[in-house]
Amino acid sequence: MPLAPRTAYKKTSRTSLIPRRQPQANPDHRRRGARHASLAVAATVCAFAFTPRAHAQTPSPLGEWQYSAGIPLEKLYQPDRPDFEARLGVGATFEPRYDGSDRYHMMAGPSIDLRYKDTLFGSTGEGFGVNFLQGQNWRLSIAAAYDLGRRGNDDPTRLNGMGNINPAPLMKIAGEYVISKDFPLVFRGAFTRSFGGSNGWTADFGAYMPLPGSSQHFYWFAGPSVTFADSNYMQSWFGVTPQQSAASGYRQYDASPGLKSAGFGITMVYFVNKHWFVSADGAIKRLLGSAAHSPIIQTKTEGVCDVSINYQF
Repeated sequence: MPLAPRTAYKKTSRTSLIPRRQPQANPDHRRRGARHASLAVAATVCAFAFTPRAHAQTPSPLGEWQYSAGIPLEKLYQPDRPDFEARLGVGATFEPRYDGSDRYHMMAGPSIDLRYKDTLFGSTGEGFGVNFLQGQNWRLSIAAAYDLGRRGNDDPTRLNGMGNINPAPLMKIAGEYVISKDFPLVFRGAFTRSFGGSNGWTADFGAYMPLPGSSQHFYWFAGPSVTFADSNYMQSWFGVTPQQSAASGYRQYDASPGLKSAGFGITMVYFVNKHWFVSADGAIKRLLGSAAHSPIIQTKTEGVCDVSINYQF
């Protein structure tokens, strides 16, 4: 499975995360100091790196926001960007063999992230697309991506007789909004359509925020996400047709549309120097609704972790 990056910020000058204490500060000064500390954390996060992450578009415990974490913050805190930016890397991910599997495997591959004038992008995380509408603290994008599907030999003992969900191109329409510099909470929503494979729609909604403890060389994000899916998607991934039931031994099952899963993710980055950085992601997801009751599901709760080494030009 190819790797899906986020972007990476270039480092700027050192930012102090802890304001100096004033010995006789009044309450207004303390409130301003707390506000400045919050801003410093966010500014430091945005000044340093946004990483490529290891993964692809096939269903994963990673949240949709983790594919593009920090991009709207980058523009808000550092609006003067080079016309062209490139980040390349390699990484590995430890993930379930299929959505709902209790067996895991390791995958490795490249990560690529190219951006031109804050408009065009090509990424193994976001796909190839364009920001067609945007402001200082928000953007709307449309992109072409891909889904690797699910193969019976991903886990022959569990998926025997279920057939394959073929790889398919995807169209993704996504939007992101940052509340403010004072309170850098980011909301993201993405609607994805598969042309082939499941022939279905999914809708992902998430939020994330920079966390305290960031420095010149390290920062992190965290946030929740939820995913909804239509009947075509749910039936393809979690349903069992009469033919599949006869071939696999699973009972026949009709998966209904609605809430598919909810999860929580953490993204971390460490800069070795101004070019090289290491990223790590972790997430946990809980299958819900009719997905959770599918007979092919071995576990309702699953996780993923990945690490990548990247170079930004």
